[in-house]
Amino acid sequence: MSTVAPPMQQQSRGRAFSALVLGTRQAELSVDVVLLVVRIVLAWIFIYYGAGKLFGWFNGPGMHQTSLFMADTAHLRPGGFFAVLGGLIELGGGIAIGIGLATRVAGLALFGDMVMAMITVTWARGINSEQVPPGYELNLTLATLALVMIVLGAGRFSIDAVIERRFMEPPSNPVGSASRNTGGR
Repeated sequence: MSTVAPPMQQQSRGRAFSALVLGTRQAELSVDVVLLVVRIVLAWIFIYYGAGKLFGWFNGPGMHQTSLFMADTAHLRPGGFFAVLGGLIELGGGIAIGIGLATRVAGLALFGDMVMAMITVTWARGINSEQVPPGYELNLTLATLALVMIVLGAGRFSIDAVIERRFMEPPSNPVGSASRNTGGR
């Protein structure tokens, strides 16, 4: 007995998976404009923090200080690994969200990054902390906005939408390929 799915069933599964990851669904223009604004804000914040962690840009801590923070404050070891991982998730996820490419996957990674930040660092500080490190209010807000991206996708103003329109539309029947009534001939 074979466990390989027929080619048409495999294509259906591939389309279903692609729609799950890249699908943008039809919405009103106002919803897509709001999704674009949320994406731009998330991209701006995550690119800022990710580039700061990895390269020290925007007066960020850079790789060495981020590694020490991950090991000493967040208690994640090896600190260097988690510094690179966090920086790549934030920078790469921010770029992906900004251009709207694999937005749901990027949103999931960023959501996980913010939950991890809450668990390891900011939860103990409370929601409204003026200490360093601060409380979890920023992490909670960013995680919630990333969740919006996971659930709603990028909207029509995204690379996901272009891919969906161009490559994931169901194939139309070519002219003349429909079954014809030949009158018994």
